[in-house]
Amino acid sequence: MSITVKPINPTPENLHRYVEFGINLYKDNAYYVPPLISDDVATLSPDKNPAFEFCKAQSFMAYKDDKPAGTITAIINSAANEKTGEKTLRFGFVEFIDDAEVVDALFKAAADWGRRQGMTAMVGPMGFSDMDHEGMLIDGFEEMGTMATIYNFPYYPKHMERMGFQKDVDWVEYRMTVPDAVPEKYMRIAEIVKRKFNLKVKPYTSRKKLKEDYGRALFELINEAYADLYGYTALTDKQINYYIDQYLGMIRLNDVCVVTDADDKLVAVGISMPSLSKALRRSGGRLWPMGWYHLWRAIRGASDVVDLLLVAVKPEYQNKGVNALLFSHLIPNYIANGYRYAESNLELEGNESVQKQWEYFERRQHRRRRAWKKAL
Repeated sequence: MSITVKPINPTPENLHRYVEFGINLYKDNAYYVPPLISDDVATLSPDKNPAFEFCKAQSFMAYKDDKPAGTITAIINSAANEKTGEKTLRFGFVEFIDDAEVVDALFKAAADWGRRQGMTAMVGPMGFSDMDHEGMLIDGFEEMGTMATIYNFPYYPKHMERMGFQKDVDWVEYRMTVPDAVPEKYMRIAEIVKRKFNLKVKPYTSRKKLKEDYGRALFELINEAYADLYGYTALTDKQINYYIDQYLGMIRLNDVCVVTDADDKLVAVGISMPSLSKALRRSGGRLWPMGWYHLWRAIRGASDVVDLLLVAVKPEYQNKGVNALLFSHLIPNYIANGYRYAESNLELEGNESVQKQWEYFERRQHRRRRAWKKAL
């Protein structure tokens, strides 16, 4: 038995095989949701992902008896390290078979690369930016994942503990039942907030118009609202342009709520969309030959679950009831679209103000995930 770990030259062909390893690993798992291969390949490509302006990365693949057995990408986000004053190596895109020697060799390769770059600690799973997948599943293995989250086998956290990694932060996720009507208290708060701050909801019927009016402002708002969150670094102009095209081109407009002040300045935004989990499973992460059709059907409404992708509120309006205004507008649309359930996606376990917004919903916390950290 021989185990080797090789650095990956980030050509499209090599990265395609790299991403496919994880998809093949879970081929018989009923809860795994694959990424779109093309999206992950683009994220890992220095010539496509604008985060490489301030990040450097090296991907590795482990082999056991010449067969692929694991993947890991070592990432140095210099902007994040400058913000924290630390020398932290991130690891992401990590997948492995249940074999201690394979796992140890894989993490050693990433850690050795990080040490050569002067890093003193290792944390993950994390990506290049907050827009990438992060957090290893530690609870909720029998719940289907979402397109915005990572699924992994239960043996993953056992190996992390065995290697001496410790909890850095946890995220929690909730599954809510979409109510039959907007909760009365939400309605009252929404009306008070509208009058007090002279706010308004701006409906859109054109993605192009939404991009033109608030595409850049939306991501600038995210930079403001998320500035103090764990691991967050402000999106650059090139990243903003990249994500405008990537995200705003596929949303359903009645699953989006834009709130502005009297001068039409963006105050808050809620972006959600039909769950693509089942469609991605059917596609196997591939757009062709039929993956596009499954995704198109899901986006058009062939789902009873809505994913709450992000909520961002301008800092001076946070904790003042603006979230109630967002959801008092969105819930009637969710009902009309036939959604029965809503997925919150990741929320830091200590972020009580975010979790409080679900207090008027029937809900259950069904997944927990972790960022692990270890000194190098």
